[in-house]
Amino acid sequence: MIASNNREFFDREVMVVPDVADVRRLATEAKASNGTASAALRMKLAARLAHAAFLAPDRVAEIYDALAEGWRGEPVMAAPIATLGLPPSLAPDGLWDTFWSVVEDGRAGKLDALGVTSRTAGLGALQDAEFQDRVVQTSFTYEGVEAIAALPLPRRHTLEELGACPENSLGRLFYHVIVDNSFDLEVLDRDAIGLSKLPSPLNYLNTRMLQAHDLWHLVGGYETTSLHEIAISAFQMSQFGHSYSAQFLAVTASIGAHMPAEGYPVLMDTFTSAWVHGRQTPPMITIDWENVWTNTLEEVREQFGIKAYERPYLANLIEMAMAAAA
Repeated sequence: MIASNNREFFDREVMVVPDVADVRRLATEAKASNGTASAALRMKLAARLAHAAFLAPDRVAEIYDALAEGWRGEPVMAAPIATLGLPPSLAPDGLWDTFWSVVEDGRAGKLDALGVTSRTAGLGALQDAEFQDRVVQTSFTYEGVEAIAALPLPRRHTLEELGACPENSLGRLFYHVIVDNSFDLEVLDRDAIGLSKLPSPLNYLNTRMLQAHDLWHLVGGYETTSLHEIAISAFQMSQFGHSYSAQFLAVTASIGAHMPAEGYPVLMDTFTSAWVHGRQTPPMITIDWENVWTNTLEEVREQFGIKAYERPYLANLIEMAMAAAA
């Protein structure tokens, strides 16, 4: 474990401007440790990811490409995503105190899935207009975003329309994902969190992702488990620079720095495999889902060039470990 001054260590490291070669080196060193990476090394990597997520969102892609290359031992076979060439933004007052409180509660097992979602969304709400503008500019560096920027906000889906789709169709499968798991069609209330007030294209991107999150699970080959919730976040982030996902993964990596080292390879294998999957998948944010509800899942994947996630571990690995420890 990290010594008692772990918060001070994080505060110092998160202000280090990440160097791509350094991130690659840290990831290579952590991978070579075979499950014995020191807490300090893991926290350094977490701090680099947090810096990108909260202070330099346009650098998320190059930082995760470096992380994936260092950890997996091969470069990401996808076109580089440009940065804006800007210095780091200033952290708003209270950001790191609030961030650390989420990490501590997550480490203590006090947060369920909804709690993690709402608390992470709260971190994004602390950011100022300058940061939001940077996220807007960053989003346009991702393939497909310009094509959706002028679209109206997507209409709400209904269980009635999905349930009326043919058996084995995408719409019916999505219906069962929602109903069988007692999920909401939209993870959070779009009006309550003011998505329509966001500047373009963030209003469309975040509204679409709110309603299509579990659909992306289905089409991308990700199950609705704790481990695959982490994985789908890396996939979403690689697709259009999803700021929430970057911040969620920074929290997750920081929690992982506190956990037993033998579990760290599972976390990093999941981060990097899903990141690469997303980088090598055509942009799903441009798909007009409402026009393919009646197609089969296989037809949709073939039409849009989507391959299912090749999972490095059992999807329910975390649930199995928790059950064994109970």
